[in-house]
Amino acid sequence: MNSFLNLASENQLLSVLAVLSFLLLIVVTSGVVYLTLVEWRDKRRRGDAARAMPGRGAGISKKSASKFSGAKNVKSSKSKSKKSK
Repeated sequence: MNSFLNLASENQLLSVLAVLSFLLLIVVTSGVVYLTLVEWRDKRRRGDAARAMPGRGAGISKKSASKFSGAKNVKSSKSKSKKSK
């Protein structure tokens, strides 16, 4: 009788764990599908926005990127200020 109760409780525990594992699988799969759809929608919207506004890309242009190149521009701006004095 005692071994029958142990066997029954073990089977019940395994059943609960199996159900929980399937629920977790469904939750994780749903999350992955959701994130994939959101990323796809955002990429599509960015593509539509770039096509609607030509000349306004996602990044900075080469011309404006040269303004942010660092020490090279600092040196050139110092030489310009010396020439103007």
